[in-house]
Amino acid sequence: MGMSIFRSLRVALTALAISLGVTLSLVAPAAPATAAPTDLIAVSASVEPAVVRIDTEVDYQGVVGAGTGFVIDPGGQVLTNFHVVQGADRITGTVNGRSYPATLVGYDRKRDVAVIQLLGAGGLLPAPIGDSNVLVPGQPVVALGNARGSDNPLTREVGTFTAFGRTINAEDTLTGSSDEVTGLIEFAAPVRAGDSGGPVINDAGQVVGMTTAASVNFKMGPAGQGFAIPINDAMGVANQIRSGARSDTVHIGPPVLLGVGVRASPSDQPGVLLHEVLRGGPAEQAGLVDGDVLLSVDGVRLDATNSLPAVLDRHYPGDVVDLTWIDNSGAVRTGKAVLTPGS
Repeated sequence: MGMSIFRSLRVALTALAISLGVTLSLVAPAAPATAAPTDLIAVSASVEPAVVRIDTEVDYQGVVGAGTGFVIDPGGQVLTNFHVVQGADRITGTVNGRSYPATLVGYDRKRDVAVIQLLGAGGLLPAPIGDSNVLVPGQPVVALGNARGSDNPLTREVGTFTAFGRTINAEDTLTGSSDEVTGLIEFAAPVRAGDSGGPVINDAGQVVGMTTAASVNFKMGPAGQGFAIPINDAMGVANQIRSGARSDTVHIGPPVLLGVGVRASPSDQPGVLLHEVLRGGPAEQAGLVDGDVLLSVDGVRLDATNSLPAVLDRHYPGDVVDLTWIDNSGAVRTGKAVLTPGS
């Protein structure tokens, strides 16, 4: 029986077995002898020279963070999660034992993808990029990350690919925004905070995904499972960022600063509650104070589908935006703010 006929028979019998609720066992035609199972730790060692440990500092809250990335260009461009570098006043990338200051080239907040540039880097080894579309359930993978911190060996979480098309809930505790991240791949491996942005590698030594996991200010659910952005999707966004092509979702350069800390208003009320207005910032200069409720920015109403960070991502330093808000007396007020570069 030819292989194509065998596959057709197997599909038909499998469908029948599912409908009857029985277990199917089919013996395939003899296949050529295969090598022993791949040593994933040995395979991952060939990718480690491209793995970047990312350390961040946030002046506002006085916190530090750790994450991971990997080199996609010999000149020092690095792919990582946006939440790894979000809000950072200083970013440092360490690769092959050498540390570089880094800047944010651009990002897509919704897809949690960012590209950073290691300043002064050159001659780096890019990670080998594979094809996430050809993953099959049960295929072995290993995730490399920085969960132990930059002074310790990389984490090597071995597991198997599980499924495509997963969705997770992501809450940013710095801005109060909450979003769904969709189109992820799931893999059975115990990734942790600090592994975010690291490569997920298949048994051929190719990067097929970018781990996305919790961090200092980024809470995700469900917990206890490994999720990653398919590398085909991540590289598509990265290449748009590298080309400098702005869009409604891709922001080039660092984000802008309005100068407010927000909390979501009750579900039956519009807008976002300003629990803190930065002294001397654009919002204060426009007339906003702590406790005001910001209703819209440049005519875009703020609600569950239009969070303040997502709306601000469409703007750049120097833009003048119209603000509408409800002040502490309940009056509706309007003003203009000149956006400045932010972190």
